[in-house]
Amino acid sequence: MYNVRLMNKIAKVGTDNFDPTKYTVGEEINNPSAILVRSADLHEFVFPDSVKAVARAGAGVNNIPLDKCADNGIVVFNTPGANANGVKEIVLCALFLASRDIVGGFEWSKTLKGDEDAAKKVEKGKSQFAGCEILGKTLGIIGLGAIGRLVANAADALGMNVVGYDPYLSDAAKALLAPNVKIVASYDDIYNCADYITLHIPATAETKGMLNASAFSKMKDGVKILNFSRADLVNSTDILVSLENGKIAKYIVDFPTTEIIDKNKNIITIPHLGASTAESEDNCAIMAVKQIIDYFENGNLVNAVTYPRLVLERKGSKRICVLFKNTDADKISAVIGNCIQSANAVKGVYGYAVYDVDGDVNINAIKAVNGVTGVNVID
Repeated sequence: MYNVRLMNKIAKVGTDNFDPTKYTVGEEINNPSAILVRSADLHEFVFPDSVKAVARAGAGVNNIPLDKCADNGIVVFNTPGANANGVKEIVLCALFLASRDIVGGFEWSKTLKGDEDAAKKVEKGKSQFAGCEILGKTLGIIGLGAIGRLVANAADALGMNVVGYDPYLSDAAKALLAPNVKIVASYDDIYNCADYITLHIPATAETKGMLNASAFSKMKDGVKILNFSRADLVNSTDILVSLENGKIAKYIVDFPTTEIIDKNKNIITIPHLGASTAESEDNCAIMAVKQIIDYFENGNLVNAVTYPRLVLERKGSKRICVLFKNTDADKISAVIGNCIQSANAVKGVYGYAVYDVDGDVNINAIKAVNGVTGVNVID
């Protein structure tokens, strides 16, 4: 029996995929085999030895201690693409909010409540909220993954000139982009031509604070910036300066922080609503649950963040799943001996191997191999 602890509310349409004869699911699970999480911060969480997997119902994993988990044989899964359409739609909303002062106009209109001359005042005052159209403007997209790609194609369909940069863009992903989307060679190629810039990359050591005074100086005057990825990608101090001097016309951000809330009239803060749709939450929950089931019941790794992808149809009566770090899979194979079939893969310093066998295997001998971080047996 597997125990699954819910650290946040997870859509029932997802958790219903757990077979109740094999899984116990709830918020009060003391010795969980797996953890399902959305936004709960696990960096200070003490993981019981029973935990073998953590599944994030969403793409971002900055709330999970990845290295700590990997070093202790815990596989972390995420759900890339499951919420992509929800985020795409709110980014399109932000494009219009950045172009037309809808928020300012809405707030001003409320001040006319009860005024008998409201209609006349609206006609006289509306010019202060005039904006521009997005048709024919250039949208620069940093990151062309599942979300960035959808944004690119939608903006192209709306008549924008779309340029994108992604150093990890594969040929397969590139083929999914609309023909008019132009791929450029660097961030600077986006900075110097875009009227709007939207971010769709994770916050890493390399990307944190990447939009700063230096980057802003390379951008067009009056550029509008959309951030639906992570707050840390944009230097708060530098963007406030650039908003004050007019270098940046609008900043729409889905991550309100103390540093920017109500600090400039040209900042629109949205309370992390990017993937907050019923459809996105359902899709993420279903994907996360199915990945846990596939790992526990078949030993397959799909969308493992730190460990490599490995999918292999089972043969034999037993599957031995081995997680390892900085070692050679051959050393593990030597301990296991004869098997019906095996496969292994490596991602960075972390590796994963599966062995299908008939009969008994010395699990303690496998665990004793230097570099092995975890062993799971599926009967």
